[in-house]
Amino acid sequence: MTAETLPVSYGCLVPVAVHFDDLDALGLLHNARYPVLVERAWTGYWNERGYGFDGDWVAAGDSCNAVKELRIGYEAPVSRPGAYAVHLWLERLGRTGLTYGFRFCSADGSRMYAHGTRVLVRLDPADLRPTPWSDRFRADGQALLRPQD
Repeated sequence: MTAETLPVSYGCLVPVAVHFDDLDALGLLHNARYPVLVERAWTGYWNERGYGFDGDWVAAGDSCNAVKELRIGYEAPVSRPGAYAVHLWLERLGRTGLTYGFRFCSADGSRMYAHGTRVLVRLDPADLRPTPWSDRFRADGQALLRPQD
């Protein structure tokens, strides 16, 4: 699947596939697979915009980052392989960190199975200390910011 985005009121909806081997012994999507599928959706989204990691931390730029926190809540079980989607957005875009939100949902986004947030910190490859996001990344991230209620 590609990171083709589907219409949503904010952020983007990225198609993902659940395979038979993603299911646990009970035939449900294993709880550890949700974050993996969300990560694949984010990776596809950013790769299509020219961000990525090819093994060189210095060249990685904004892709040189680490997870500080992951929170996930499970709402309904996924009980079969097939086409699904991950709704992605940014809750906060700070100077050196960001918080993104996600929903693991049906392919059309109408049914939610899980939701959560993840905090990332951009790292300087020389000392692995927090460093600011690039102006380009900040501009690209603005399009994903969730409107404040």
